[in-house]
Amino acid sequence: MIEAVCDCGAVRLEIETAPTEINDCQCTWCQRLGALWSYFQKDQVKIISTLGATETYLRGPKRIEFHRCRTCGLTSHWLPSDASLTRMGVNTRLMPREVRARASVFQGM
Repeated sequence: MIEAVCDCGAVRLEIETAPTEINDCQCTWCQRLGALWSYFQKDQVKIISTLGATETYLRGPKRIEFHRCRTCGLTSHWLPSDASLTRMGVNTRLMPREVRARASVFQGM
């Protein structure tokens, strides 16, 4: 089990397996954010936070909900705004460094 935790600990994600690939996304939003994304099926990730611990930002064509902690402001994950889609992204910057070090990094959009 891998854990991704925001700075204040209000938002935690538990992921079944460590990422093998990390996307250093080259879009302007992700570059400004400094996020490194790993992608999982929603049923592989358990989001542990109190109700209202995150706030969302819908970017561009509003297909992705970026979640960030209301307390410390760190972006933890994204979910598709269409609930029928099953893939989500987790910001691996919130995982331990040794987890990121074992994964290969690619640059995509």
